[in-house]
Amino acid sequence: MILSMTGFAAVARELPGAALAVELRSVNHRYLDLALRLPDELRVLEPALRERIAAELKRGKVECRVALARREGAGTLSVDPARVRDLARTATEVRMVVPDAAPLTIAEILRWPGVVVEAALPPDELAAHAHALVDQALSELAASRAREGDKLKRLLLARCADIEMQVARVAPRVPAIHAAYVEKLAARLREAGADPADERLRQELAVFATKVDVAEEVARLGAHVDEVRRVLTAGGSVGKRLDFLAQELHREANTLGSKSVDAELSSVALELKVAIEQMREQVQNIE
Repeated sequence: MILSMTGFAAVARELPGAALAVELRSVNHRYLDLALRLPDELRVLEPALRERIAAELKRGKVECRVALARREGAGTLSVDPARVRDLARTATEVRMVVPDAAPLTIAEILRWPGVVVEAALPPDELAAHAHALVDQALSELAASRAREGDKLKRLLLARCADIEMQVARVAPRVPAIHAAYVEKLAARLREAGADPADERLRQELAVFATKVDVAEEVARLGAHVDEVRRVLTAGGSVGKRLDFLAQELHREANTLGSKSVDAELSSVALELKVAIEQMREQVQNIE
């Protein structure tokens, strides 16, 4: 399976008195560049979450956002007895100094800071929910990246077919191109008054002819395309391998173009460069 480095996942969970959400975004990058955005309540989880995400993703610029939204009044309300006792004791002491002071009403007691508390999710339980949501987001991100990777695989196989089509245009003509170039050199020698049949000149002609022989480049182009297909079939983290093969294909196409002594060969070299450049752009997105 081919994995793209581009993907997105968003998951959320309703908790007592709060909502927890996780977003994962990934784009192409040479290495793994991970950024975590956590609320203060979950800051302690950063090392564990970073390790968990790094174990799943090998390359890409990844951003993980964890959001915790507490809902006012959504939890269970309770009274802090210790706070009420402290308040009552303080009120009694005040009345001892000021006997005419009015006693505290229930409404005043309930409005006093800290008397009424809202039940919060225990930290361990909140952490467990955060870990579970990150795992779910990673699973959805993997599915998203796999779908995108399948599209990239089809595009790369199409480029392989384009390269093979161009190679097929020139491969049968290599001997004829070679022979035509030798004859062209011999004709120029005859025009200059030299005898192409001379042994020394024949050797020179052979040396010059090898400089435009593209049979080796054509063979290597075919071999590299076969290797690209093999790597795509094997799957896994193959981005760097495919990037190397794309560079090799580009190098062979450049060499083929530099040796061109034929209009058809020049056209093939140009089409090859276009297809290979499209392949290199797509490969940059593969893990």
